[in-house]
Amino acid sequence: MKPKVIAVVGPTACGKTALAIKIAHELDGEIVSADSRLVYKGFNIACAKPTIAEQEGIPHHLMDIVEPEFDYSVGNFYDDAKKAIEDILARGKTPIIAGGTGLYFRVLLENYNLPRVEANLQLREELDLRDKDDLLEELKHRDDITYERLKDSNKRRIVRALEVIRVLNKPISEMQLQKEPEYDVKWAIPEIKSREELYDRINKRVDVMYENGIVDETVYLLNKHGRIKNIVDTIGYKEIISYLDGENTLKEALDLLKQHSRNYAKRQLTWFRRNPELKINC
Repeated sequence: MKPKVIAVVGPTACGKTALAIKIAHELDGEIVSADSRLVYKGFNIACAKPTIAEQEGIPHHLMDIVEPEFDYSVGNFYDDAKKAIEDILARGKTPIIAGGTGLYFRVLLENYNLPRVEANLQLREELDLRDKDDLLEELKHRDDITYERLKDSNKRRIVRALEVIRVLNKPISEMQLQKEPEYDVKWAIPEIKSREELYDRINKRVDVMYENGIVDETVYLLNKHGRIKNIVDTIGYKEIISYLDGENTLKEALDLLKQHSRNYAKRQLTWFRRNPELKINC
């Protein structure tokens, strides 16, 4: 019998946190965050990290565990999440994996066998200097199957794919990428009645972020850490930075944040629609 876990997934602002906490109260569970930004200390308002009050006494794992300078990889997540799940199970509790980073769910709960390749920072920096279209052209030449899978992904994932291909000197599509899933997973997603409703929730969330001090949070992080990649490339901070730099008015920056968040939600929906266990209406 495989250990049973619950996965709460969905796009940004759809209500994952509230649903996961509700399930945790009902099933005596603890939550393991599957969000690539909540791991970073100080990434609070812009990333909608649940406050202590919002957590309602439910233990949350994998939040605030590294400084923003650390390049937290999907491999790091897999190792840390496995430890958290085993600890929760050992204490007779129910693990609830909640978040919106689709790749995290794929490597942890589905049948994806992660290629374990250590980060080559020099190569990564070299690749990152090139524009996305140029990187995609190389990826298409080296591995057309992976190209088709990643051509609409963000630049960071494309850089990582090329890094793995170059280090191993082998197309990712030729690697053994499937394994037997380790857990018996029950999938859940908050009800989303329409795309319009989701977009309205995103727009209102951005308004709340402004009221809660996203500008001050961005200034604080920049003063503490400088313009490091994990800040300037994060949705929320990069738009406010454009305002701080005088490239946009505050209203323009907030409108951009709403637009980029909606675009991100659309990409998340595309990812999660691939899962036959999930019913997505919008």
